[in-house]
This record gives sequence, structure tokens and C-alpha cells, in this order.
Amino acid sequence: MGYWDIEDGSDCFQKTWITTKWGTVLGLVGSAYHIVAFQPKTAMQAVERAAAGTLTMAAMGAIFGMTTCMSAQLREKPDDPWNYFAGGCASGMLLGVRTHSYMTGTTLCLALGTVAALTKIGKMEGWRLVGPPRV
Repeated sequence: MGYWDIEDGSDCFQKTWITTKWGTVLGLVGSAYHIVAFQPKTAMQAVERAAAGTLTMAAMGAIFGMTTCMSAQLREKPDDPWNYFAGGCASGMLLGVRTHSYMTGTTLCLALGTVAALTKIGKMEGWRLVGPPRV
């Protein structure tokens, strides 16, 4: 069962688990590229970088999944793009906290919130990013 197969605002644990897994995978891939591009001096440094990147992305996935689901439940509006904006914004704020930067947190809150809300709107309206155009 995929993320979009579960109704928004229901089964928060399952939705959070799915977004956490995707965050972890993206964190591992990103960490691997970072380690290859900027080679560490020791193996321990490589492990620390991989763990930091992976755990940060996993936490972002968990925060996104839980925030969108809880927002849908609390507001009793499961198909509202604002729930996704809130989830993206919360994930962006985590990176602001991680970098100790208000500007980073604010910028990523707005950016990730907007991307998440547009993704939800696109899903609701049937937007396509790849494939032949519909006539």
C-alpha cells in the first residue's frame, strides 16, 4: 500500500512510517553522494556524515507525515492542501533548527510547504509531470 492509497487524516502511523522510510532512503542516497563528492579524512568521519544526513532526512519524513495527518484530523479537512503546506513547513523548520539559522528555517518552511501544497493540488486535479499530454 502506498502513501496516496491511504485517505488523508486516517491511519497516521502508516502514513508517517511511509514518509519516514522515503526520507531515510533519500538521506542514504544523498549521504552517499556527499561522501563521494567530499571525501572524508577518516572512516569515522564518513560514518558520522552518513548518519547525520540519513537521520535528518528520516526525521523530516516523519515530521512531514505526522504533521499532515494530524493537521487533517484536527481541522477535519482531509483533502485540504494547507495540511501539506503545514507538513512541508514543519520539515523546513527542522532544517532551520539543525543549522541554527532562522533564515534557513523560514526559507525552507515556505519552499517545502509550497512544494508540498502544490503536490497535493496536482494530485487532486490530476496534473502530470511526465508522459504524453492529454487532449
